[in-house]
Amino acid sequence: MEPVQEQFSVVEGLMEEVKMYSVTNAAELEQFRIRFLGTKNILKDVFSAIKNVPNELKKEYGQKVNELKLVAENKFSELEQQFKKTDKTDTGKTDISLPVTIKNPGARHPLTIIREELVDIFTRIGYSVVEGPEIEDDWHNFTALGMPEDHPARDMQDTFYVQTNPAILLRTHTSNVQIRVMEEQKPPIRIIALGRTYRNETISARAHCTFHQIELLYIDEGVTFADMKQTLLYLAQELYGAETKIRLRPSYFPFTEPSAEMDVSCFVCGGKGCAICKQSGWVEIGGCGMVDPVVLENCKIDSEKYTGFAFGFGLERMAILKYRINDIRLFSENDLRFLKQFEHL
Repeated sequence: MEPVQEQFSVVEGLMEEVKMYSVTNAAELEQFRIRFLGTKNILKDVFSAIKNVPNELKKEYGQKVNELKLVAENKFSELEQQFKKTDKTDTGKTDISLPVTIKNPGARHPLTIIREELVDIFTRIGYSVVEGPEIEDDWHNFTALGMPEDHPARDMQDTFYVQTNPAILLRTHTSNVQIRVMEEQKPPIRIIALGRTYRNETISARAHCTFHQIELLYIDEGVTFADMKQTLLYLAQELYGAETKIRLRPSYFPFTEPSAEMDVSCFVCGGKGCAICKQSGWVEIGGCGMVDPVVLENCKIDSEKYTGFAFGFGLERMAILKYRINDIRLFSENDLRFLKQFEHL
């Protein structure tokens, strides 16, 4: 066979090979790509052979080779699509209706459990859940709550301020939500505010720079200290059992007057004295009090007509007491070994 005819025969043979090619797995598909379309594919030799073809046949030869390349590219696309549809890696023996085996599952976070329990307790008696911004301005976080510029709560050691604008800060409590609601809503107001708060604390087993709070606010005509006490008793008995008792100790908060600290009878020893209650029979839960008339007036609420009470506490403290957790840092470490302890709740 003459050299020119041999070159044309090579092209025809490769054309036939491409057309008849089939694959059954990814490895065979890759072999086709390498042979006909890879960086060192066989078509490069066919193209370079054009120099041996007489001038009068170069055009015809070039057209044949270009057609071969196009057929190879189309064949690869066809095989690739076909392989995706007929991939034999799944033999058909897999039952896709079977449940997935999950390795190392976690569980609901203890703070989530406490939060949901508290929301359920208060929504049953008509309270609505509200949230507000974590990045707050000076007015809603301090001034409107009766804390002037020289108040100790504004100390730079306690509050995270925005460096370029000291009037903007990370909220130190969820009381900012109460102010926003009182500004926008007329009494009666009955809400619970939940969320993350921030204070510039040294992180240790007992303190953290970020923690969660829940605050309760009730504003209406004729609201009294007795209403607050009865609401707190209801909360304590729903959380810790029907035999739980409460006591209120005089205290001070800049946005309530009078103010009190709330204790509950120890739910571990029943008031007899143990390590949890430090042998006192009582466990401190949080702070409460009647909303200061100044706060009401700051929010354009008539303090002569309306009164109200507020109550707040940390979710971490509630969880620590209820589940006897000895390190507050565990709440933010997302250690599955810690979370698995709550999977039954």
